[in-house]
Amino acid sequence: MSDKISETIKYEGKFFRLTPSTGTVICSKTGKDIHHNEDCQHLSGGDQSTWRFYEDPDRLTWRRLIDAAPSNDHDGRRKFAQVNGLLNGAGRPIIDACDDCVLKEVSVTNDGRPVRMTLTEALAEFDRSSLADEVAKANAEIEKVHHDFPLSAWTDMPLDRYALGVSDYKSTFCYLMEYGTRELGGIGGGSARKHMIFRQKKDQLWYHDRAFADEQQAWVHLRQGFLEAFSSVENGQVAAVDGIEALRSGPSLTAKTLYVYFPDHMLPIYARDYVRHFISLLSDEDTSKLEPFEAHAMLKQLIDATGHFAGWHPREIMHFLYWWNNPKQDASIVKIAPGAGAKYWQECLNGGYICVGWDDVGDLTAYTSEDDFVEAFRSAYGQEYKNNRSKITAKGRELWRLTQLQAGDLIVANKGVQEILAVGRVTETGYHWRDDRAEYRHAVAVDWDPSYAQTLPEAEKSWGTVTVANVPARLWRGIRQKPGVTIKPDPVKVQPADPLFMALTEALARKGQLVLFGPPGTGKTYTSLRFAAWWLSQKLGLTPEPSLDGAALQRVLSKLSQRNGRSAGHLTQVTFHPAFGYEDFIEGFRPVENGGSGLRLSLVDGVFKRICRAAEQDPGRPYLLLIDEINRGDIPKIFGELITLLEKDKRGLTVVLPQSGEDFSVPSNVHVLGTMNTADRSIRLLDSALRRRFAFEELLPDSSLLYGSRAGKVDLGELLDELNRRVLKDLGRERQIGHSFFLADGRPLQDEAMLAAVVRNEVLPLLQEYVYDDYSMLAKFFGPEIVDVVDHRLNELSNEKLIDALYAELQVDAGVR
Repeated sequence: MSDKISETIKYEGKFFRLTPSTGTVICSKTGKDIHHNEDCQHLSGGDQSTWRFYEDPDRLTWRRLIDAAPSNDHDGRRKFAQVNGLLNGAGRPIIDACDDCVLKEVSVTNDGRPVRMTLTEALAEFDRSSLADEVAKANAEIEKVHHDFPLSAWTDMPLDRYALGVSDYKSTFCYLMEYGTRELGGIGGGSARKHMIFRQKKDQLWYHDRAFADEQQAWVHLRQGFLEAFSSVENGQVAAVDGIEALRSGPSLTAKTLYVYFPDHMLPIYARDYVRHFISLLSDEDTSKLEPFEAHAMLKQLIDATGHFAGWHPREIMHFLYWWNNPKQDASIVKIAPGAGAKYWQECLNGGYICVGWDDVGDLTAYTSEDDFVEAFRSAYGQEYKNNRSKITAKGRELWRLTQLQAGDLIVANKGVQEILAVGRVTETGYHWRDDRAEYRHAVAVDWDPSYAQTLPEAEKSWGTVTVANVPARLWRGIRQKPGVTIKPDPVKVQPADPLFMALTEALARKGQLVLFGPPGTGKTYTSLRFAAWWLSQKLGLTPEPSLDGAALQRVLSKLSQRNGRSAGHLTQVTFHPAFGYEDFIEGFRPVENGGSGLRLSLVDGVFKRICRAAEQDPGRPYLLLIDEINRGDIPKIFGELITLLEKDKRGLTVVLPQSGEDFSVPSNVHVLGTMNTADRSIRLLDSALRRRFAFEELLPDSSLLYGSRAGKVDLGELLDELNRRVLKDLGRERQIGHSFFLADGRPLQDEAMLAAVVRNEVLPLLQEYVYDDYSMLAKFFGPEIVDVVDHRLNELSNEKLIDALYAELQVDAGVR
């Protein structure tokens, strides 16, 4: 592994990864850099007979070159190269070290450390002794599992001992895996589907593989799958678990189960993407093709092969890997009020937790899904919220959010709408039900830092009605930058988490291209830009911005779009439209200036061809084409014969372009990200060739961004939920109204006049178009105060009356239509 010999150096205020030479440095025919690796992507494809090789016995030529003069003093470095005979194949002086095979810039953490130290550096800095208590707790939890569920018991274990949702659910194996063995690594969050079979509380029906007639047949099949997995791993065949069909829908639970019983064969890392991430750190393996347990086996082999971890407990190895290079780039940040007026704050601070009410629904771990829980919440609190369906759902989701918080996420404790009491990091214990409390028994374990205490310069009005809410990036930046207070650096880069990014990353790795699709106003373009900035920055090793919005986002996009002498930047943006054609995308004849004597037709490269040419010259580094409104173009016409070359297994194959006659291929480092408005055209109507070759990720309205935010008396989250409930019923999911209609500069609307203008000028016209001016249908959405069915028109209402009508129809009378 290269990490055994590479090291990190600091130069001109930045950190670089140094790959030492092997005793020889290389200069290409015309390049201006020295190289340490003949396989460097910046040397590939050249004629080696034109290279120059120089002896480097002390392996410090790179150091002498960069110390000869600052990086911006090319003349100083040229003089050094001339004097020392350090010339390229054309006889010109060398002025720099290759930014890939000699000195590669690396990102830094908030406290100025390199984000990725080498393995050797990390091992030297890691404090293994601090984990003694955690290792002891992990061993105790393993012993408990072996005692309560010995391997020998699996042969005839009854379903009631395995599954969540049964009457004695806290004594089941699945409960123990998800909630009772936190020190062995988490598999929490999401739904109970990870357990493959469970009983739903709301209707007492069993969820199981529908290939079986009932839950007992499904359980026999699943139990046999576990027995086969135990046998395979015991014999050292971890990768064989991928072939056990019964377990394919529950890889995280299966992985944790196998680790608990066979800790010498597995590591306590269960998320597939995280396992792949660590493999990538330790090898050059293409992880996108690895099956889940093939990856588990490979990671364990790589760890053992380093020779550094002999005698380490698997819990120590897991903790080290996350400390060295945490794959979770972002932490979720939520604010939670510890009771009205923060009346329980002192108890929370002293006890290391945050607590909320709604105790009548009981322990949240009893519920197997969010839907299951929300139904119970509706039964318990329907009257309190006047049976307002939208408000009940919103409040239920606030409480359920506690179960989704993971270790490392951040909680901002607030009092009222302007006071911050502290910020804390969620610990491994996470959500738990506290029987020892008289009320406010829902709790999340937190390690508090009171140095964040402050009064915000502006009130967060939505906090007056919302107990649990996301903290947006702009607010978090303000909280962290409190004047006069030095706050300990975050161990991970902290911005509001976007789990979608990991899904998009996987889709790009799998297919090479994907489309974000959804109704208008769901943030498709904004999401694509943020993802492009994040993904390319990660791939290129750029220093991360503290956030990816506003000016910071524009800076990153601008930097990524720079061509720097290439035919295309790492990011290229284009918008498809009906007139966009093959000649714009690949190549075609275009009028160009003819030396002052008019115009002439010339064959010009299109945008995609330019990207591919740049990528060919820069292998191993990503190039991303972002296509906005991809469905507005004639896809078969635009892509032409190249639609086939987009397939992952066709990358690198050559075709002859019909107009230029040139050989052309799509390199593997070219990726395509498109956006598509489903209100214009359903995904089902797309060209079938496109559907086969692209991955698709749907973005739907997210009313949680609006919960508790009011424009006057209108709660924006409830307004959007109720309006979309009605739209869904008659028009379907593709024509819902997106949340961004009710945002301005990323913040919920607060002014009644602005809300009235948005509804009058944007939302109403859009729905009019959807229903083809069917005013009876429009009245179902907005009610008779706004829509005149008899005269087929919209009533002319003042802003005040329009707001009153929206409030009465979509909040007071919510759920009526």
